[in-house]
Amino acid sequence: MLVVHHLNNSRSQRVLWLLEELGLEYELQRYERDPATLLAPPELRKIHPLGKSPVITDGDNVLAESGAILEYLVETHGHGRLAPAPGTPARLRYRYWMHYAEGSAMPPLLLKLVFDRIAKARMPFFAKPVARTIAAKAQQSFIQPQIDRHLDFMEAELGRSTWFAGDEFSAADVQMSFPLEAAAARAGLDARRPRLLGFLTRIHSRPAYKRAVARGVPYDIVD
Repeated sequence: MLVVHHLNNSRSQRVLWLLEELGLEYELQRYERDPATLLAPPELRKIHPLGKSPVITDGDNVLAESGAILEYLVETHGHGRLAPAPGTPARLRYRYWMHYAEGSAMPPLLLKLVFDRIAKARMPFFAKPVARTIAAKAQQSFIQPQIDRHLDFMEAELGRSTWFAGDEFSAADVQMSFPLEAAAARAGLDARRPRLLGFLTRIHSRPAYKRAVARGVPYDIVD
């Protein structure tokens, strides 16, 4: 039996969504973030040494990393569903987006989150102006321009086809959901990029997406 070790408001929501899209049976083991640090609880280290989510177990197999998990589920349990045919241009695009989501899109979004927290962190009063100035400079000169470049790139790519890998929905769209939801929540994704907003509207309306959110609640990143 597949078991998803699911952390609230995390990338593991994508794993639940893909499982619902594939119609696979699975068990759900929930974990809650520390309310102060927002870090995963130490219990997750019993499943995987890094103590992060997502992690799945499938018999004796223990697998971490969102992209690796999604590829494993599609290849092992998907029976050809939610992936373009091997050897096609769509399959090449599919592979690209499966890796782009975490390798390229997420790093500047994570930097933004870190520097937002630096600017708001508790510290001695004399240090606050310095920290806030450094955080603001990093945001304005590097982080936000990088995010905007990626958003413009993704917006243009969705002008080529309805979905990221082509005209058919695939696991690449599941993988791409998290950085785009994060960008909409805290990094300036708005009506200036209508194709990306349209993508989010389409995925949020999918019955399997709704089932995954209902089963894995809470998922505040989409609020």
